[in-house]
Amino acid sequence: MDHLDSGPGGMPGAGVVHIVDDDEPVRDSLKALLEAFSFDVRDFPSCQDFLDTFDGNPQGCLVLDLHMPVMSGLEFLERHGGDLHGMPVIMVSGRGDPSTFARAKEAGVVAVLEKPFDEDQLIDMLNRLLPAPAAA
Repeated sequence: MDHLDSGPGGMPGAGVVHIVDDDEPVRDSLKALLEAFSFDVRDFPSCQDFLDTFDGNPQGCLVLDLHMPVMSGLEFLERHGGDLHGMPVIMVSGRGDPSTFARAKEAGVVAVLEKPFDEDQLIDMLNRLLPAPAAA
């Protein structure tokens, strides 16, 4: 039913996923997981690093950590969410409360995943949010 049911060895170019998380081991493991499912992954240690390279093209999906120093994922969305031009955002959090998650939804987050989250759940979400790759 999903237009992107690809696993390891699946269709290349399943979509661009931008990961913003200050925790390097988390970024590295997420990147490895998503690349195994043929996603094109770009990872950033901070919201500012993402902003410095983001060209305004809403292609892909943003996986954004809630709790980061300098600018939290929620602060980023409240300040710069409009600059994403509709790019879907999945927020991940190791801790949070219902009011914070409600603010995240108001800021445009399509889903909040609490760490540790089910990897299959993330892959399924990305498969639904990203367009199918163009036929070769």
